[in-house]
Amino acid sequence: MNKKIETIVKVLDDKKAENIQAFDMRGQEYLVDDVIIASTLGQKHGAALLDYLKPELKKLGEQILHTDESEEWIVIDLGDMLIHLMTPEHRTKYNIEEFLTEHKRMREAS
Repeated sequence: MNKKIETIVKVLDDKKAENIQAFDMRGQEYLVDDVIIASTLGQKHGAALLDYLKPELKKLGEQILHTDESEEWIVIDLGDMLIHLMTPEHRTKYNIEEFLTEHKRMREAS
């Protein structure tokens, strides 16, 4: 695991995000190289996680290009990586993990 992913996962874990998963999408003709998904305890927790990530990413020389925030879901765009912070209900509803796994399987089969 690279330093950026390790740092993000550590911050999320230390600040009580749940079910943190990292997906390596390199060579899969996907939008980004890496995707991290974590469950939040709610809207305020998601916003706090974003606030905790910002200075840690800055220390690594990373810049957040864009965030898209709602009460249930925050997407953080780092250019080569997307971080999804989602309530458990939204995570279950949209099941990004299954989509990414299936995308990867299809790419590897072709």
